[in-house]
Amino acid sequence: MNDRADQPQPNEAQYRIRSRLIHGRSHSARWDYNHHVVPPMTASATFRLDSVHRGAKGFEDFAREDGEHAPIYIYDRLGEPNGDMLEENLAAAESGEMALCFASGMAAISAAICTLAKLGDHVVAHKVLYGCTYSLIRNWLPRYGIDAALIDMTDLAAVRKAILPHTRVLYFETPVNPDMRLIDIAAIRKVADEANATRRPAERIRVVVDNTFATPFCQRPLELGADLVCESLTKAIGGFGTDIGGAVIGPKSMYHDLILFRKDFGGALSAKSAWPPLVYGLPTLATRMINYEKTAMHVAQFLEKHPKVERVHYPGLESFPQYELARKQMRDYRDNSAPGSMIYFVVRDAEGNGKPAERLIDWAAQNAYTLTLAVSLGQIKTLIEAPYSMTHSAMPEAEKRERGLVPGGIRLSVGLEDWHDIIADLAAALDHV
Repeated sequence: MNDRADQPQPNEAQYRIRSRLIHGRSHSARWDYNHHVVPPMTASATFRLDSVHRGAKGFEDFAREDGEHAPIYIYDRLGEPNGDMLEENLAAAESGEMALCFASGMAAISAAICTLAKLGDHVVAHKVLYGCTYSLIRNWLPRYGIDAALIDMTDLAAVRKAILPHTRVLYFETPVNPDMRLIDIAAIRKVADEANATRRPAERIRVVVDNTFATPFCQRPLELGADLVCESLTKAIGGFGTDIGGAVIGPKSMYHDLILFRKDFGGALSAKSAWPPLVYGLPTLATRMINYEKTAMHVAQFLEKHPKVERVHYPGLESFPQYELARKQMRDYRDNSAPGSMIYFVVRDAEGNGKPAERLIDWAAQNAYTLTLAVSLGQIKTLIEAPYSMTHSAMPEAEKRERGLVPGGIRLSVGLEDWHDIIADLAAALDHV
C-alpha cells in the first residue's frame, strides 16, 4: 500500500503532542503518504476486492485491533481510511490504546454504556447530565433492563452507597454540562477499585468519562484512571461546527465489543464527517484552546464583577468552588493549568423565573455581533444559550431545580473573537436586563 513502509520512520514519541496533532502518524497503514500532504476525502461506500479470498480475509480480520498492518477495506460502515486515521490521532491525543469514531457524540455514549452494561446490570451516573444523555439513561436503558441511579458524584460517600452488586458503570461528565462542576476522576477511580477488589473480572465496575467540555488538550481522563472516554467530535475537537461525530477512546481490550456494536447498530461516522476533524479540527485544537482560555478568563473576570450577575462558574477563577481540583485535574500537555473555554453564569433574578436571562439572550441574538444564540460549543464563534429551557429540557422541572439548575443560568462557549468585543457585547446585553 505504501512503498515507504519498510523505510525508517520518525520516532513520533519524541515529539510534543501539539506537533503530533498536526502531523498525525508519520506512517499509517490506513493511507498512502507518498504524495498527499493532506489526506484526500474518501467517498466510496464500498471497496474493490481482488478475490473472494481477500474478501473472506477482510471479514475474518474485522474487529481485531492491530493498527500496524494495512486493513482490508470492504464497506464504509466497517471501516474506511479517513475515520481510521482520525481514530489513530484521537487515541494519541487522549493517551489511549485505541479509539473508535461514531456518527455522533450520543452514538459514542450509547456504545460505551451499552457495551459495558447488559440486561440486569446497573449504572451510576452524576445527577446533572447533558439532556440527551439524561434521556438515554432515564428513558431508554430501563427498556433494555438496565437500571440506573443519578446521584451527586462529587460526594464520594454517596457514590459508595449507590454501588450495588450488579453495578457495572460509573458515568459522568467533568466539567459537568452546564454548571461546570468538577468530578474528581482519580477519586472515583479509587472508589471503583475498592468495589472491584472483591469482584470477578466479569463483574468489574468501569469508569466512563465524557470529556467533551475539557477536550484532551485540557484533561486526559485515561491518565487519571478512567476506563473509557467519550468525546463529541462536533464540539471543540471538530472546532468549526460543520460536522457531527463522536468517539470512544480506551484500552484495546474494549475494541472488539465496541466495533461490533458500531457495525450492528449502524452508528458509524461517515468519511465526509471524519475528514474535517482529521484535517482541520485536531491539528488546530491546541492553538484554538490556548486562545479560547485567554479570552474566557477575561470574560469570566468581567462577568464576576458585574452587578447584574449573581455568580460565575469558570474553573480558571480563584472564586470557583473547586479551584484546587481544577488546578490539579485540568492540565494541558505542558502541565499548565487549562480551565477550558466554557463559562456558566447566573443573572440576578429576584422572581426566579428566568426572565432577565431570557432578555439578555434575546437581545444578544438580535443585536450582538460576537454572540450567537445557538446550541453546541467549542466553535470558533462565541455561542450563548439557556440550558434550563434548551439543552437540558429533557429533565423534569422539579429535578432541574433540585439539582441546582436555575432558569437564570446562561452557558457561554467562548470563541476566537477579540475579547474586547465579546465583553462589549455582553455589557450591552446586560444593560437590557
